[in-house]
Amino acid sequence: MAEPPAALSPVLKQATPVLAARGEGVYIYDEDDRRYLDFTAGIGVTSTGHCHPKVVEAAQRQVGTLIHGQYTTVMHRPLLQLTERLGTVLPEGIDRLFYVNSGSEAVEAALRLARQATGRQNAIVFQGSFHGRTMAAASLTTSGVKIRAGIGPLMPGVAIAPFPYAYRYGMSEDQAVEFALREFDYLLATVSSPRDTAAVFIEPVLGEGGYVPAPPAFLTGLRERADQHGFLLVLDEVQTGFGRTGRFWGHDHAGITPDIVITAKGLASGFPLSAIAAPSALMEKAWPGSQGGTYGGNAVSCAAALATLDVIQEEGLVENAARMGERLRAGLAEVAAAHPAIGDVRGLGLMLASEFTASNGSPATEAATRAHQIAAEQGLLLLTCGPHGNVVRMIPPLIVTAEQIDAAVDIWASAVAKATS
Repeated sequence: MAEPPAALSPVLKQATPVLAARGEGVYIYDEDDRRYLDFTAGIGVTSTGHCHPKVVEAAQRQVGTLIHGQYTTVMHRPLLQLTERLGTVLPEGIDRLFYVNSGSEAVEAALRLARQATGRQNAIVFQGSFHGRTMAAASLTTSGVKIRAGIGPLMPGVAIAPFPYAYRYGMSEDQAVEFALREFDYLLATVSSPRDTAAVFIEPVLGEGGYVPAPPAFLTGLRERADQHGFLLVLDEVQTGFGRTGRFWGHDHAGITPDIVITAKGLASGFPLSAIAAPSALMEKAWPGSQGGTYGGNAVSCAAALATLDVIQEEGLVENAARMGERLRAGLAEVAAAHPAIGDVRGLGLMLASEFTASNGSPATEAATRAHQIAAEQGLLLLTCGPHGNVVRMIPPLIVTAEQIDAAVDIWASAVAKATS
């Protein structure tokens, strides 16, 4: 009897029914050559679009010369060039980089650096945060129990503070910020002493937690408290970086400078590459041997990242994200105004979401799921998020045009109407 074929893990669930054969720009094509508007961008990864010619050419050229040069064994030019280029877009004074492969790895590297640099053990995160699935990163994650459940005990030394999620609390933004900062101070007085706190980790926009932007006043308040108490402010820019929010970094909206920046996703247009960046005086406090990895700073990924930076700058993609984000937000707001099932539209740049809420204020998960599925059937690929799965998010490539935005909004309007009728 023939052995059954191997298969993927049964707990891996596709968000859409598409079997992708190729991608081009903002579109994905299935094996029947049906075209879909891809407003998932590989969960915010393919910011320059699928298979941008300049990224493809750079990767192909690099594959023919050096695929893997392990960067604690030998050095290679793409890594040196990328480091120099990133210095032109990183916040002033943040001038040292360490490369790994995934967002989770970068988060763990940032936590390791923060603990070693400060000699303190605790990290503070915020309700709704997503920092990854590896053990330490999962311990920092509160976007949903699916990340934390069944793997305990989790890493100790993590305290959780409220995030200023104004819609959830039924507050104005100013009220939510005041509440969250007051509770943060209370946490310092009751749970994690400032002298035990190594770092605060925060996303400029909650990702898996529901696409909720951190108000500038909140990030400013955290910067002030970090300076006052001597702990580090770590900005997890895995999803928000590289122009996604209409500024190069998500924290640029607040005009602050973090102590550590974490980047991944949009960094290399789909090739696995992530990094942490910090000032030299901070990075040199990492203990010898604490930074490394077999695949970190892969030569092909670095070449793709260099091409990605070229495309972002030459094609004005940060500015396009801001303009197209305004257009998309206006379209989503019109749909929401016509359908009471959508209680909130929010986000920054091309990182936008619609939250579905029942008349009693509870999450309308089924309606969100139906709208998401119907949109896919009609040729628009989206993702859900939020602890209850009642938030539908849109993260198109930063090359998206006005015509493509309008086409997506038309499909979305039809999907919501069918899902809520």
